[in-house]
Amino acid sequence: MKKIDVLYEDNHLLVVVKPINIPVQEDSSGDEDLLTILKNYLKEKYNKPGNVYLGLVHRLDRPVSGVMVFAKTSKCASRLSEQIRNDKFNKIYYAVVTGNIKEKGLLEDYLLKDKKNNIVRVDKNGKKAVLEYKKIKTINNLSLVEIKLHTGRSHQIRVQFSNNGNPLYGDQKYNKNSHVKEQLALFAKKLEFYHPITNELLTFEVDLPDREPFNIFKKKKRD
Repeated sequence: MKKIDVLYEDNHLLVVVKPINIPVQEDSSGDEDLLTILKNYLKEKYNKPGNVYLGLVHRLDRPVSGVMVFAKTSKCASRLSEQIRNDKFNKIYYAVVTGNIKEKGLLEDYLLKDKKNNIVRVDKNGKKAVLEYKKIKTINNLSLVEIKLHTGRSHQIRVQFSNNGNPLYGDQKYNKNSHVKEQLALFAKKLEFYHPITNELLTFEVDLPDREPFNIFKKKKRD
């Protein structure tokens, strides 16, 4: 069983760092998934018989790593989902996009999912997708951007930046110039929400990965 970095745990919540290339839940690949790994972790830690409840309230694409929260009770799952619907669940992503993007911007599109081919496209018949971003730095025609999501559509960040002319580095689906060996440069860096029981504001933030191309910007920051 893969070891997962646990950032926070109480009787109601479990906050972890999702590794890259692990599906959040069981899919057709049959590969080990994060939800099952965490259920087994809880089962072993607390010596629980039978099935363990763990509520999935938000998702990250398989090639995306970063901070995620899971609910240990159905009540907490319901309250976290309500925060997401009311835009009180703050998700901050960092991505490396191609090109020298504008300093900041708001992207609004309508996205339609093709479930058969598991791709998403911009289409007036789709669901509204909104995000805002600000550029941190541009190096070698790659820009590090901080992204705040206002909606949680499938592949939203990847499709919207591609449609904007700045596809993500290493995006095999939406960047025609990416190479097979490149890893998608999208990272869930920060999560902020209200504790579903105590109503305390909780903030979890982790460092950027050391892998390419994030390490380009980390090295430059230290110089």
